[in-house]
Amino acid sequence: MSSLISARMRGPWTLFKKELLRFWRVSFQTVAAPVMTALLYLLIFSHVLDKHVQVYDGVGYTAFLIPGLIMMSVLQNAFANSSSSLIQSKVMGSIIFVMLTPLSYLEFFLAFLAASIIRGLVVGLCIYLVAIIFIDLPIAHPGFILAFAFLGSALLGAFGIIAGIWADKFDQMAAFQNFIIMPLSFLSGVFYSIHSLPPVWQTVSHFNPFFYMIDGFRYGFFGQGDISPAVSLLVVGVSFLLLSWLALRMLKSGYKLRG
Repeated sequence: MSSLISARMRGPWTLFKKELLRFWRVSFQTVAAPVMTALLYLLIFSHVLDKHVQVYDGVGYTAFLIPGLIMMSVLQNAFANSSSSLIQSKVMGSIIFVMLTPLSYLEFFLAFLAASIIRGLVVGLCIYLVAIIFIDLPIAHPGFILAFAFLGSALLGAFGIIAGIWADKFDQMAAFQNFIIMPLSFLSGVFYSIHSLPPVWQTVSHFNPFFYMIDGFRYGFFGQGDISPAVSLLVVGVSFLLLSWLALRMLKSGYKLRG
């Protein structure tokens, strides 16, 4: 029985390792570059606003900013991993070699999703390890930190699979990054609390799933947030299930993957 299970897992495990090696072999670009970008944001915004802005009681602005930057990087890199892999495979024509294997659409999905989660978490961990060299960052609820980091990277990994399947060209993929991922990231409360916004923009923010991921993740550090972490976890979990369902439907039908 164990040999049968291992044989069945060999395919998805091989695809998973391929996706891991794909981003790890260029880790200077896929890991070091996002860490440097996050640190530049931290340096600029903390230098300008640290003495002028305090969002939560007893929490300086620099400390407030770090979890948001970590989570933003986790989300962006999880999306980039699955989406870039699929669009590159489609443009180069190598996707057919994956589709010809006896992998089921669920195994295909799980392999890409797991690799996206790993990349997102590795980038987030690296930013955290560098940031705590400069500032003491409390951890109030580690369970929420892990839950939102894992679910958030999974959600964006699933969205990346959808985007990679739909896009036919690199400029279409760039449109996802420039007009969906980046605006939702920057308007999610990474650099501010939504309670500092006018009421109408507070309402708009509640329709942004990135807000719930970042606010829940930040709650794990400080025990304070703009909304209940249970509500945020529910929204993120439901969003992940919906996107996963859509991605699996697209994979099962072979949409834009089979000629």
